[in-house]
Amino acid sequence: MNRKTLAIIAGAIILSAVILSLFWPDGAQETEPVETASEADLPEGLVLLDEQQIRAAKISVEAVGRGSAVELVFPATIAASPTGSARIDARAAGVVRSVNKTLGDYVRAGETVARIESADAAALASQLNAARARVNELSAAYERERRLFEASVTARQDLEAARANLQVAQSELSRAQAAVAAAGVSGDGRSLAVTSPLAGRVTAAPIILGAFVASGEELYRVVDPDAMQVEVALPAVDATRIAPGDQATLEIGNDDEVSARVRSVTPSLDMESRSATAVLALSRPIPGLQPGAFLQARIRPSGEVDQTRISVPEDAVQTIDGQDMVFVRTRRGFQARPVVTGTRSGGQVVIESGLEAKWRIATANAFLLKAELEKESAEHGH
Repeated sequence: MNRKTLAIIAGAIILSAVILSLFWPDGAQETEPVETASEADLPEGLVLLDEQQIRAAKISVEAVGRGSAVELVFPATIAASPTGSARIDARAAGVVRSVNKTLGDYVRAGETVARIESADAAALASQLNAARARVNELSAAYERERRLFEASVTARQDLEAARANLQVAQSELSRAQAAVAAAGVSGDGRSLAVTSPLAGRVTAAPIILGAFVASGEELYRVVDPDAMQVEVALPAVDATRIAPGDQATLEIGNDDEVSARVRSVTPSLDMESRSATAVLALSRPIPGLQPGAFLQARIRPSGEVDQTRISVPEDAVQTIDGQDMVFVRTRRGFQARPVVTGTRSGGQVVIESGLEAKWRIATANAFLLKAELEKESAEHGH
């Protein structure tokens, strides 16, 4: 083999190394300086940036590592929390004389939603009037005994007895006033007020104007839409894996998600369904959802990691022309690489394919690279 042939082979090897270095995404040495590379030499999707420019743009670079939080998917149901719902019953038997609220209406805490004409109202009003009369009578008796005692006509024990009788009567009056106020007795003493113990919306209103209702009969149900919780049925095999404090994500339709946290887990299984119940506390109210609505919950058991999968921060994944992309660090900047993404939760995105462990990618401020790439495409008419 002559020198000319050796030179050709050596040149081919060097040329191959240069081409590999230009296209290799993860730190391969580049033999061609950036400033001598023409635009025709640049791989598609390459953004040229040096270390100083990367620092100035505050673009964070992180190594891709294996390990993704395990997520368990369960059906869930929206429910009103114990302090966020109320059943309003008739306090006494009687006839419904007014209905102030109906299904879907908003009510304030303590607001009167209906009135019931009842004999109990008349009895409470009568007791109040009798208590007032008794106080007036004993007040006059006490004043008379006080004047006689000051005139040295009666003994001290007569004055003290009159004072004690007045105090008992005043206590009875206070009790009668409290009973009338609690029952919402009208001024004419004929009807009782039905009031809501909390603010919210009426979700049920079986009340009928003019109907006779028995004491304890349900008239309304009120739910506070900002006091919802999520109940998740956990199969027996997974119940021991979930614990209070575990993070969760709820899928509520229209590709919308809301984060939640496991507040409690029942210590025993339901005898019929053979499942435990996890109660999730929402990070924010979910507008438009009512108790009984179904959704899907993804719960991440603490400490469980799937080493066969890769996940990256959400900021690292950018969508370009409908394709999810991740910017991989190279010697001359960042190379956009298409990826197939999986579930998103807890600020992380599972990468199904397109990335390998130990590659270094742009995370924080990766959107700046997307903007630069789109600007270059627009300038070249692509």
